[in-house]
Amino acid sequence: MSRPTDISPLARVMRRVDRAADGDLGRDAYATGFPSIDKWLGGGVRRGDLVVLGGDVQSGKSALSLAMALRMAQAEIPVIFFTSEMSHERVMERALAIEGRARVDDLRRGTIDDFTRAGVGAAAVRFREAIPTIAAIPPGGGVEVLAAEIRRTLDAHVVIVDSLQGLAGSTRAQDEELAAAVRVLKALAIELNLSIMLTCQLPELRSERADPRPVLDDFGVQGAVKQHADVVLAIFREEMYRPGYGVEGATELLVRKNRNGQVGYVDLYFYKQWMRFEDMLDPDR
Repeated sequence: MSRPTDISPLARVMRRVDRAADGDLGRDAYATGFPSIDKWLGGGVRRGDLVVLGGDVQSGKSALSLAMALRMAQAEIPVIFFTSEMSHERVMERALAIEGRARVDDLRRGTIDDFTRAGVGAAAVRFREAIPTIAAIPPGGGVEVLAAEIRRTLDAHVVIVDSLQGLAGSTRAQDEELAAAVRVLKALAIELNLSIMLTCQLPELRSERADPRPVLDDFGVQGAVKQHADVVLAIFREEMYRPGYGVEGATELLVRKNRNGQVGYVDLYFYKQWMRFEDMLDPDR
């Protein structure tokens, strides 16, 4: 019997392995722009994967996911940032604050000094050359409406959705609805060969427990994140739970699930005044 002429899945995988060994990740993984995170994830977020980024309220989920989107866009990776949390203008304010190392309130009031103004101006120039596509999650439409929007963005390689809770069409039966949303987004990542990142609040996190570091069960929604996500990341900032212990800004990004690699944690630093995360191994990026 003759062999089929089409390249088999095994052959495609072996070609990708050979390319990766030569330092070429090809089109399978997209670097987040945070070297420590990319190292844990085997080069970055991968096509076909659902990555969930969780954290407590005001831990910086939106800021970190937006920072990744900005760095990906600068690396010429087609990325779209869907938000239910902010208007387009607010997203751009936050982007300028992150990249220009400025306070959002100072930007709004126009009370930045010359040094900060130069940094914000330089960030604006970079944004004119490369910026993520910013889109609103249709309010009350649920995940099916979002999925239809994603299908229309055929040129995107990475889709970031901020946040899972913004996909609830109503407060009634919310857990079931959000669990279904996780399943739909995972299936969509495979169908469209995209990397999808989803931010998520932690409804089961109890800050009073002995170790408040998030675990998989804290993501709730009937275990859908724990079961269906390929990668689960959780932000832990100790200052939120033990203020005054000399840990201000220190952040652990916990890799709680990694279907294709190891679990562990990455050291980041959070500049709250700028809503900016920096990689401790590459702090001056």
